[in-house]
Amino acid sequence: MDEFQGFPGQCLPFLTQLNANNHREWFNQRKAAYETLIREPALTFISDVAPLLGKISPHFDAIAKKSGGSLMRVYRDTRYSKDKTPYKTNIGIQFRHRFGKDVHAPGFYLHIEPGNCFIGAGIWRPDATAVSKIRDFLVDNPAAWRKAKAHPPFRKHFVLTGESLQRPPRGYPREHELSEDLKRKDFIACRAFDDEAIGDRALLQLVIGGFQQSDPFMRYLCTALELPY
Repeated sequence: MDEFQGFPGQCLPFLTQLNANNHREWFNQRKAAYETLIREPALTFISDVAPLLGKISPHFDAIAKKSGGSLMRVYRDTRYSKDKTPYKTNIGIQFRHRFGKDVHAPGFYLHIEPGNCFIGAGIWRPDATAVSKIRDFLVDNPAAWRKAKAHPPFRKHFVLTGESLQRPPRGYPREHELSEDLKRKDFIACRAFDDEAIGDRALLQLVIGGFQQSDPFMRYLCTALELPY
């Protein structure tokens, strides 16, 4: 596999066109373009990022496979959605913790979409057991959480996002100093970056640099979940 040199210039225009023509006939006629503009460079990126990611933590997987690996499927799961369009109009690349079984495991993430490119870290919609572990750990270790969020590179570049409960979860103190964090359904941090950055090999260092900046945050979540980091 060749070295990653950036996504081709027509990558984002292709995604824009897919957004405007999100149906099977249009996509089937352009599968070769999808392979050249998106899937092949994405797999090369994943392959090249693997040794760099291993230096941050050996417990997150970068798997360069067409299916079942780090590159998320272009096909949407429409079974429970009102939106029946068949294709995702972004590139999603996830580097999950190897002890996690699905997308709800702790992980690093790269999102490429016209006007909405970002680096992500954390855990999206943890199940009831996992979210309870994180909340219990927050109650018992508030100082370490504040320190992780205050890590200067993290605080400068990342924003905590995701959904939250309207009220503190049952069984947790309403007046706790971390009451807003205890309400979180998602423990995700995102760093936005300009679209132009995807067209160069320097994207590798931008992404790895972002993952490094989130190190204390990710370490805290893995510790809360009793996972190695």
